[in-house]
Amino acid sequence: MKASFSRGSIALYHADCRVWLAEQEPNSIQAVVTDPPYGLVEYSPKEQAKLRAGKGGVWRIPPAIGGSKRAPLPRFTVLSDSELTYLFEFFSEWANLLIRVLCPGAYAIVATNPLFNHVVSQAVVGAGFEKRGEVVRLVRTLRGGDRPKGAESEFPGVSAMPRSGWEPWLLFRKRLEGTLADNLRTWEVGALRRPSDDEPFVDVIPSGRTPRAEKRIAPHPSLKPQGFLRQMVRAALPMGTGVILDPFAGSGSTLAASEALGYRAIGVESDERFVELAASAIPQLSAIQAADHSAVSVHMWGQGTRDSREASPSRNGESRQ
Repeated sequence: MKASFSRGSIALYHADCRVWLAEQEPNSIQAVVTDPPYGLVEYSPKEQAKLRAGKGGVWRIPPAIGGSKRAPLPRFTVLSDSELTYLFEFFSEWANLLIRVLCPGAYAIVATNPLFNHVVSQAVVGAGFEKRGEVVRLVRTLRGGDRPKGAESEFPGVSAMPRSGWEPWLLFRKRLEGTLADNLRTWEVGALRRPSDDEPFVDVIPSGRTPRAEKRIAPHPSLKPQGFLRQMVRAALPMGTGVILDPFAGSGSTLAASEALGYRAIGVESDERFVELAASAIPQLSAIQAADHSAVSVHMWGQGTRDSREASPSRNGESRQ
């Protein structure tokens, strides 16, 4: 399969990632960092056509607040039982294809949604992966917190669900060969790279919402910030060597983060429009001097930090990458 876009150590393929994975050699990829379609239905051709036409569908098109246009958000609470079953079956198939391609000990870092991260976890663990925890990305968005639709004045003191203040990035690992040290010597994976020799990788990371400058470069409905993605990509290759795979590449932001760090990376994206967007966005995103929010104290969350100030309802919301 020929890459649709390549640049140095970066390659992007226009394909269904399941088809692409089935063609790859076993034990050929060292890590995965990816932000899949949360509920899949919102990224179907039908729902994408509605979104691009501004007609909504499963996507909620919120009104502007304070003169600022807010980003569309998928209405995941409308997913039916059959759609949730399809979600489980999709990730089961995907994980079974992926585990063959990954090296022993390779990490798969997978973004998901608090409403059904359990569905994704069950599917991936069922394919033979170990669950190794999850990274909590602290980011205040406009998802949730609303009063009952059509009865706001009748029930002013309640919220239908919590206002979201975090996003889960699930950590899975293909089982080791021997001890962790054995695996690191043989495959150079199996652990997470520390930010420094004196500081371990932590599972709670404060993160601002995606900067407007990055959104202008890559207007994808769920673009994640380079500052956060570069931390995930760096952690995924403990020895600093190997290939990062993003099987749901979207706008190419994970590939851009990999290029910025000097890593090799492969992306796979099924939507032709996003492939075209990524080809333009990757060089620009990788050149950005991204803000690193990891130094912001977790204890300061919501107490006047830059992150909490950016969470004002007058600012743009964020959906999935």
